[in-house]
Amino acid sequence: MTSVCIEIVEGNPHLRSLLSWHLQQVGYRVYQAASLYQARDVFLTRQPALVILDAELADGDGIEFCRWLQQQQQPLILMLSARNTEADIVTGLKAGADDYLCKPFGMQEFLARIEALIRRQRTPAAPAYLDYGALQIDLVQRRVYFKGEYIDLTPQEFSLLYVLAQASGLPLSRSELLRRAWPDAIDNPRTIDTHVLSLRKKVEIDPRQPSLIQTVRNVGYRFNAEILKANNVQPTDVSYRQKSIAENSPQSAIEGTREKSEVGSQKSEVGSRK
Repeated sequence: MTSVCIEIVEGNPHLRSLLSWHLQQVGYRVYQAASLYQARDVFLTRQPALVILDAELADGDGIEFCRWLQQQQQPLILMLSARNTEADIVTGLKAGADDYLCKPFGMQEFLARIEALIRRQRTPAAPAYLDYGALQIDLVQRRVYFKGEYIDLTPQEFSLLYVLAQASGLPLSRSELLRRAWPDAIDNPRTIDTHVLSLRKKVEIDPRQPSLIQTVRNVGYRFNAEILKANNVQPTDVSYRQKSIAENSPQSAIEGTREKSEVGSQKSEVGSRK
């Protein structure tokens, strides 16, 4: 059994512990969440392959959280619910659940459904990389590389870049980016602008004229993967940037003045000899 990561979002502590114990016994790595607040944080930090989701939670609607998970385009979802009408089941499946299990249920059936979901996992071994040619996003180590060179991002900058990249070029509003990339509920869209500015300084060749993370007027931001394939257009070139900074530094200006002065002195000496 491969060590597949599973998140359990269940309000009942006894059921949550019981399910976790049985899953661990057959080799799964399990992380628990008792609320939607915890669930979002666990998901963003652990990136589970499968989420077991209670439809009725004390701090929010499990159906809405299921829709949010569906937008992440990654996890399988098994919804648990005491609601057992056909309409309830259809609602859960349409919200993005891959399977729906009514409470109460037997443990053998529960484990069999988990195994069946893992077998038909949407992404064979949850993607380890998002590969855009020169730019690679390592989802396991949460690292970003350009031409094999590591780019040092903060955890929040990484989450922001990941969410933008996952949108496949579609623009995302600031409020949508806050919902997808921030583990805590934040009601300040300008937080996005601050982090985009910081991220651009690290991944753009000219942060004042960004080409990779583009501003979409009256909407928000989009990840422009096409620029990575364009002729000689690169999102970041550390050596180029360092050279540019060096050439325009005060020390460089002093040295340039010094060189001109020395050349002038040499010409004067030659003239006087003549």
